[in-house]
Amino acid sequence: MALTYPDDLKYLDTHEYIRLEGEIATIGISAFAVDQLGDIVFLDLPEVGAGLEKGEAFGTVESVKAVEDLKAPVTGTVVERNDEIIESPENLAEDPYGAGWLLKVRVDNTSDADEAFSAPEYRKMVEGE
Repeated sequence: MALTYPDDLKYLDTHEYIRLEGEIATIGISAFAVDQLGDIVFLDLPEVGAGLEKGEAFGTVESVKAVEDLKAPVTGTVVERNDEIIESPENLAEDPYGAGWLLKVRVDNTSDADEAFSAPEYRKMVEGE
């Protein structure tokens, strides 16, 4: 299966993605990260109202292979958490960019996302072109 990297997202070198709509950022993990992790068995995500600091760990994703920290692409406050994906983390593999989103965050400064990679830049990084 070819991995996809939607152009409307920005990506971190730690494989989180961000979709910025106004001051609300949807955060998830890329198809590449899901593919590398294998079978995902557990997600630990912050509660609504929790603060995120750009570059800091905000939760973990656990697979049969590893436990990885999730890094915040922006500073802000959690306004929504995807409880369905917490209940069924294996569904991340099916739709990481749609139903598999993790958090929605009200961003303190939208320029936080400026340093993230575009889809072509991220594709080059992960596919080693």
